[in-house]
Amino acid sequence: MGFDQYHEPPEELSADTRTFARMITSLTEEAEAIGWYEQRISLEKDKEAKKIMTQTQQEEFIHFAMDLEFLLRRKPKWKTIMQNVLFKPGDIVENGEKAEKAVED
Repeated sequence: MGFDQYHEPPEELSADTRTFARMITSLTEEAEAIGWYEQRISLEKDKEAKKIMTQTQQEEFIHFAMDLEFLLRRKPKWKTIMQNVLFKPGDIVENGEKAEKAVED
């Protein structure tokens, strides 16, 4: 049985790399689910159904955040980049460029 998250032979990958691949796959799946719910919510006319979908989407976002935090704890450079981009005032692209320089040094 194959798994799409591996692009190299799984038996040749370390346990850490296989876990990393699983978490990246999970992060992607959560992001897709958030997008699907956004579309459903935008079209739903029934207020109760819309409320349930909104709550479900929020849960998916929580899962996304947990997956991302897991990955950032294992990739210090990624965490540095995020800290220099997220929740910062100003131009997002400029912040990204500054973040890139922060990890290049």
